[in-house]
Amino acid sequence: MMLIACRLTVLAQPAYRVEAQVSATTGDNTPLWLNANKHGLSSLKNNNGYLRAALLNPIHGDTSKISFGYAADAALAYGYTSTAVIQQAYAEVGWHRLRLTAGSKEYPMELKNRRLSTGSQTLGENARPVPQLRVALDDYWMVPGLRQWIGVKGHVAYGLTTDDGWQRDFVAPDNRYTEDAMYHSKAAYLRIGPRRVVFEIGMEEACQFGGRSHMRQPDGKMQIVRGDKDLKAFWHALIPGGSDETDGPFSNKMGNHLGSWLARLTVDQPSWAAKVYVDHFFEDDSQLTHLSFDGYGTGVEKNKHKKNRYFLYDFSDCLLGMEIELKDSRWISHAVVEYMHTKYQGGPVYHDHTATISEHICGRDNYYNHGVYTGWQHWGQPIGNPLYTAPLYNADHQIMFENNRFVAWHLGADGHPAENLQWRLLATWQRGYGQYIAAFEDPRETLSMMAEAEYSFPQSSRLKGWSARCSVGFDSGKLIGDNLGLQLTIIRSGMLKK
Repeated sequence: MMLIACRLTVLAQPAYRVEAQVSATTGDNTPLWLNANKHGLSSLKNNNGYLRAALLNPIHGDTSKISFGYAADAALAYGYTSTAVIQQAYAEVGWHRLRLTAGSKEYPMELKNRRLSTGSQTLGENARPVPQLRVALDDYWMVPGLRQWIGVKGHVAYGLTTDDGWQRDFVAPDNRYTEDAMYHSKAAYLRIGPRRVVFEIGMEEACQFGGRSHMRQPDGKMQIVRGDKDLKAFWHALIPGGSDETDGPFSNKMGNHLGSWLARLTVDQPSWAAKVYVDHFFEDDSQLTHLSFDGYGTGVEKNKHKKNRYFLYDFSDCLLGMEIELKDSRWISHAVVEYMHTKYQGGPVYHDHTATISEHICGRDNYYNHGVYTGWQHWGQPIGNPLYTAPLYNADHQIMFENNRFVAWHLGADGHPAENLQWRLLATWQRGYGQYIAAFEDPRETLSMMAEAEYSFPQSSRLKGWSARCSVGFDSGKLIGDNLGLQLTIIRSGMLKK
């Protein structure tokens, strides 16, 4: 008789965290860096706040045993898009580095400094988590026999967005909104090199599909466009294919597909480390492959390959960054500088070739927007990078990104001058041009800054487990207004007793 046994483990001591935050602002909105990259638990309204409580017991690290984790994390808020917020609610099972997670969970951005970067362009930390079923290698699995030189990680996930009510309440009458939209994301990353010099390259891809989009027609009437949600639709989300009901003669892929190419080079030394990285966004083949076949005929031969000719797209759109880590320095521990350019988008040209125009140059990609879905947003916030001006800013109450063509420079730095004291500084200059199809009459600039300090009481004091954070931020310019804000956060955290 064969006996099969496996060991199960659940972490014995879950952590708890209770948090209270208040924000006060003068101006039109909460300053950018008091609002952005908080997994959507934030608000643009002048005065806002929340009381948050969480029980956290995630799976940590690599384990040869089958392990279980979970989290319950909720907030009561005022001045937010909803009063009750279920921020995280998930259960997960793991074995070695493999994880299966069901529910809403805050996932970190990849290949960037989470505290100092502006954020990833596809899978960032700016919007509320989407409830999903996700299979992942959360950390690099090193290929055996190669002396730790080659590692891989990645994930595949399907989920359902939760902002139907907010979209209906926010959108202006007779404007587009989408209900019950499905969500898909996947990513793969490759790590090459020894410990001191490491090169990482990856691809993140996502899709919105299914659901019901309410769209205004030229005659003023509203039409409901229903997206596919059968098994074939799930396959076309994974491997782009199919088409949407509104495609007409120019058939595209089903749903709203988008993604990024990412790469990072790390040089790690005993007293310092340097990282150089790039995040290149794409909406279709023009920025995915940068090559387009451009040898079609005319008239009845408009879809026939007549010439061996290709069009090469420009490589200017990307987020470029560098991070320096000073391991022996307390006052300045990390410094980040980033440059972001999104003006090209395939160029200001037509969409597809026709019977009379044989050139096939697919420009005007209109980043983060889509013809059927309400774009790469959740609860009014970009799912990717917050420098794409969020729909929440729109005074006309259209759910779309009215500023997605811009250039920006960003600086970030932090330090820990004392054992229980840390600080952070963010500064961003941005010039926005609107969209290709709706450009601003004049470019709009803004300067956004934030200074933050956090003190954690020592373990030897009566207030151990308590910490306090004070953040001051401002915006100045015509893009998102002139804003000045103060944000105070009190945190109590620790481990539950057995």
